[in-house]
Amino acid sequence: MKVLETYFTLDFVQRERFSRLTELYGYWNEKINVISRKDIDSLMIRHVLHSLAIAQVCEFAPGARIADVGCGGGFPSVPLAILFPECHFTAVDSIGKKIKVVTEVAKALELNNLTPVNDRIENVDQKFDFIVSRAVTAMPQFVKLVWNKLVSGNDKGSLANGILYLKGGDLAEELAGVGRKCSIWDISQWFDDEFFETKKVVYIKK
Repeated sequence: MKVLETYFTLDFVQRERFSRLTELYGYWNEKINVISRKDIDSLMIRHVLHSLAIAQVCEFAPGARIADVGCGGGFPSVPLAILFPECHFTAVDSIGKKIKVVTEVAKALELNNLTPVNDRIENVDQKFDFIVSRAVTAMPQFVKLVWNKLVSGNDKGSLANGILYLKGGDLAEELAGVGRKCSIWDISQWFDDEFFETKKVVYIKK
């Protein structure tokens, strides 16, 4: 918890929810392995804080609708739903066991602003202000997959509606294939841990 409070101002409910994540994911990971054994010991840094890098780029406005596509065990959607309780998050993944974990974690934390969906994003009959994700696939393919699920606008966050994608490494060649203007932030400018040295947030405006 201390590492989160180094970077974010949290209220009592947020602190309580974040403090339970290690126990909850430890429990469910024993039953349904969705996080590597190596990473579960570094959950707060490698999953929770990494997810919250998106919040350093964009502060979502109350009422914003955000989809986490390929959410896995609930990253970045679960930490973001805790941080932005007045926004609504839809966590989408085609793998049932991953959505099971998200569902149980959200239930335990009483995250009423998060809806888990076991399906592919192309089958979800909704539009969103923002789409977030963490290295699900190469950016050109991802943008094509989700672009028609976004609505335009500039009043649902500190950035205009669009895609916020967590990705690592040298992205120049990959982003050249997107065909749209991409903004990139190095996460290491906010968070000190060496894990973030090559990690980035990529933003594409709708």
